[in-house]
Amino acid sequence: MKTLLQPTLLALLLAASPLGQAAEPASDDQGAGAALFLSRDNEGFTTRRLALEYLPDYQHADALTGVRYTDHHYSQNDWQRDGQQIALLHRQIDPATANGWQIDTGLFRQGGHDLLTLDGNYRRALAPRTGLELFVNRDWVETQNSLDRGVHFNYWGASLDQGLGEHVTLVGLAARQDFSDGNERSHGRLKLIYQPWLDLGLTLQARYRTYHSSSDDVDGAYFNPKNYDESMLAVGWRKRLQGWTGTLTAGLGRQQVNDDPRSNTRLLELGLQSPLRAQQSLRLRGGYSQSAAFNGPDYRYRYLQGEWIARF
Repeated sequence: MKTLLQPTLLALLLAASPLGQAAEPASDDQGAGAALFLSRDNEGFTTRRLALEYLPDYQHADALTGVRYTDHHYSQNDWQRDGQQIALLHRQIDPATANGWQIDTGLFRQGGHDLLTLDGNYRRALAPRTGLELFVNRDWVETQNSLDRGVHFNYWGASLDQGLGEHVTLVGLAARQDFSDGNERSHGRLKLIYQPWLDLGLTLQARYRTYHSSSDDVDGAYFNPKNYDESMLAVGWRKRLQGWTGTLTAGLGRQQVNDDPRSNTRLLELGLQSPLRAQQSLRLRGGYSQSAAFNGPDYRYRYLQGEWIARF
């Protein structure tokens, strides 16, 4: 079992990033902000995260360097758990192309367990219509049993997006997820995106995702079928108005857990972002999903998250 980050991907991520390369000059501006994340599922598991950020180098919401403190709170029925996390964060992303890199790394303590966390990705264009993204994530598994036992995961992989003419884009993802309890998962995803009108912001999407677990017995720590797959048809919409950007994604799908009969899935996500280079930055996102979990195919999950940053 591997409990450390995969060195090959991490080396690629760091080598490809602008660390040690010429980057945009540091800004004289600073920033401070706050972040919020709330979620609840139909099994009664609730997550609340409150964060404060100090950004000694702040150009805009996608180009910053700073530190974040996060207070975590989990609850389910009579059980509760608190956690504290301190992290360094850096973003250097081109708003026009989404190329660039970001990293969030720190120490997360909960229930007497300590974990070095990492959330990073790097994206670059390989050709005019081809993009590559590398990503890595290390964090706790957020269920009651997993938090009590200190179970964490390392998730890493790559995605490739290829434009097929002006209206069609194909995206493929391959990833690996190693759990600290010895379980391993292989992930694969495909997404076909069709944009019928280039100036309308509307997309029609066909999505497929699957994963395979090396072990089907994790002693109830988290939902872990041996095999899982989902196919979904979705509609996406993106609209800019006076610098503000609104997004919407809605989808209906079918899933299969091991050899069980197929069942329905649903997805709804909404997003709102203020003008990027304004004196204050606001990002909001919320969503609802229906999929499978411990108690069957009707697992329902809702979340709301936001980040506010002010320049000074």
